[in-house]
Amino acid sequence: MVAALSEPLDRFLRYLSSEKRHSPRTCSSYRDDLKRFLDWVGQQPAPDLQAITGHDLRRYVALLSRQGLGGRSIARHLSAIRGFYEFLLRERLATDNPALDIRAPKAGRRLPRVADVDQLSHLLDATPDDPLEIRDLSIFELMYSSGLRLSELAGLDLHSVDLRGGEVRVLGKGSKERILPVGRKALEALESWLGVRPAMAPEGENALFVSRRGDRLSTRSIQSRLSRWGLAKGADQRLYPHLLRHSFASHMLESSGDLRAVQELLGHADIATTQVYTHLDFQHLAKVYDHSHPRARRGRNKGGDS
Repeated sequence: MVAALSEPLDRFLRYLSSEKRHSPRTCSSYRDDLKRFLDWVGQQPAPDLQAITGHDLRRYVALLSRQGLGGRSIARHLSAIRGFYEFLLRERLATDNPALDIRAPKAGRRLPRVADVDQLSHLLDATPDDPLEIRDLSIFELMYSSGLRLSELAGLDLHSVDLRGGEVRVLGKGSKERILPVGRKALEALESWLGVRPAMAPEGENALFVSRRGDRLSTRSIQSRLSRWGLAKGADQRLYPHLLRHSFASHMLESSGDLRAVQELLGHADIATTQVYTHLDFQHLAKVYDHSHPRARRGRNKGGDS
C-alpha cells in the first residue's frame, strides 16, 4: 500500500479506537477490509481516494463477488468504506462519499439442512433403554411426524394429543392454533411414553412431556436430549430440533409436491417462507438427474464422431 493511502487509514483506526471506543477486534476487522480496499485503490490509474467514484466502487464490489465473497461480507466491506469516507469528510481529506448509494448484492438464502430419510429411520428405530429414552423417542417421533417447532412441542399438554383420532392440537406463532395429523410410529411412541409418564409426573401436572423432576420439559433440555440421542445411536450429523422440522417439510414436499399443504402443516403465514423447501427439493431432483440422465452423467466418454 502506498504511503499516501496508509496514513489516512492509520488516522481512521486511531479515531475508531480512541474516540469511538471500538474494540480491538472491531478495529482489526476495519483494518483488514480497508487495507484490501486501499490495495485496490493503489492499483487504479489515479490512486487517489478523492478520485474514487461510485462507478469505481461498483467495479470493486463486482471484483469482491468474483473473488467469492458473499453478500454479507461485501456489505461489511461497504460499511467500512462508508465509515472511512465519513471520517475523511470530517477531516477534510475528501469532498464526497462515493459509497453512500452503493449496495451489496443480496445474500443468498442459506438453505436449511435436512437429514437423510434412511438415517432418520435408523435413528428412530433404535430401542429406548429407559423411561427417559422412551420419552425422548416419543418427542423425536412426534416432531418429525408432524413438523412441530421446538416451542410448540414443549408447550403441549396432555389434552393436546388425540391418540384415537391420530391428531395433535398445536398453538403456534401469534397464538394461532392448528390441528396436525400424527403418524403411526409417533402414536406408538406416545402410547409407550404415556404408559411410563405417571411414574415421573406428579398428579395435576398437565404438561405432556415432563423432566426427571416431574415439571414441564424445557426447550433446552429437548435440544440436549436430541443431541445426546444422536451421539448414542451413531448419527452421521449433529441432531437438533429444527433439523427434524426441516426434514419433515422437505420429505413431505419431495413425496407430495404440494407446497400449500406443507405450508399449512408447518404453520407458515407466508408461502414464501415455505418455498425454501422447493430449493431443497430441486437439489434432490438435480442430483437424481445428474446420476440418471445419460447425457448428464459426468465422467462418461465425451468423445465420438465429429
